Amino acid sequence: MNNELIIFIVALIVLVYGFFSEKLEKFYISGPMVFLFFGILLSPLGLDLVEIPLNSKIIKTIAEIALIIVLFTDSSQLNLKQFKTELNISARLLFIGLPLTIVFSTYTASLFFPNEPFLLILLMALILAPTDAALGKAVITDKLVPQRIRSSINIESGLNDGIVFPLLITVILLVSKHQELGGDTSWVRYLVEQIFLGFILGAVAGVVGAKSLTISIDRGWIKETYKNLSPVSLAILTFYIAEYLGGNGFIATFVSGAFFGNFSRLVDTNAERFLESEGEILILVSFLVFGLTFIPSTIALWDMKILTYSILSLTVFRMMPVALCLVGSKLPLSSKLFIGWFGPRGIASILYVMTVAHKIEVIDNIVFAVITLTIVLSIILHGFSAKPLVNLYAKKFF
Repeated sequence: MNNELIIFIVALIVLVYGFFSEKLEKFYISGPMVFLFFGILLSPLGLDLVEIPLNSKIIKTIAEIALIIVLFTDSSQLNLKQFKTELNISARLLFIGLPLTIVFSTYTASLFFPNEPFLLILLMALILAPTDAALGKAVITDKLVPQRIRSSINIESGLNDGIVFPLLITVILLVSKHQELGGDTSWVRYLVEQIFLGFILGAVAGVVGAKSLTISIDRGWIKETYKNLSPVSLAILTFYIAEYLGGNGFIATFVSGAFFGNFSRLVDTNAERFLESEGEILILVSFLVFGLTFIPSTIALWDMKILTYSILSLTVFRMMPVALCLVGSKLPLSSKLFIGWFGPRGIASILYVMTVAHKIEVIDNIVFAVITLTIVLSIILHGFSAKPLVNLYAKKFF
């Protein structure tokens, strides 16, 4: 199929879904579900109209741009004052619960899949660690859920992808270069440069961008339309400048968003507006591409062992660390279970696995099969359960 026809089909799906999006939500059918379905339908598993290899350039391009937008937008919306208010829960989830999830996932996966290389097992755990509040949007938007719980879940999902990413690029580097921790240590210097320069360049870009946009707004130099476009332009420029100067572009983008949003609260909402309109299309297309490529490439490997591990990943490996890290927080058991369940694996995991597929030569691997099935289950289970569980949980408080 030629590129023009692919673009036509994607545009048609976006248009039709838009017409019925509000109606579909009443039946708990989310955008990610719809686009995942159409991805599968267009793939060799369905109508066999489109076939794209996992390591193709189009996958790299979509993943790269979408990840830039997601990282920047997530971090730009994090109000540090709010973070301090919710520090008790959010810090526990991020700095205790998240590492425990990675450890539990890695250890159990090594028992389930003993023939898989340890680095790939660790890579799988890191890809599946970040949560995506958007898959259970009702949780963070419904005022039936206490503000403290909504904020904590939102802050966690906004920060955990940025926290995981330095670890992710470390493991990708080790896997791609087939290096071990001993011997040649040149990779250590390279990694430190990537992280350090990424942080410094991102911080500078975020502060300069925020201050410049604030001045432009205050003096009436900028049209309303470009208030929405400026943040995403800054994100993309930050990425490529950091990459050119030797830093990691994704880290720079995440840090830039954090500084951008918190040095000028006047402009942080523009990134959110972009994500809810133009950026939303790119993210939904990522779900479509995921269904189009990863499911056909890995479905033959799905078995009871992979299914069992995927279910454990969404339940035990998430809920147990949450329960442990919230000991002493004075939250009732219902709140701990609620927070624990709503740790869906969505756009960050999809974009991470797309990035990994392009960087390392391990295709159709069991690790990719586990990641794919876990994300698919999460899209379905968390999407359908969000509103009903919000209503059930709210009865405890109202």
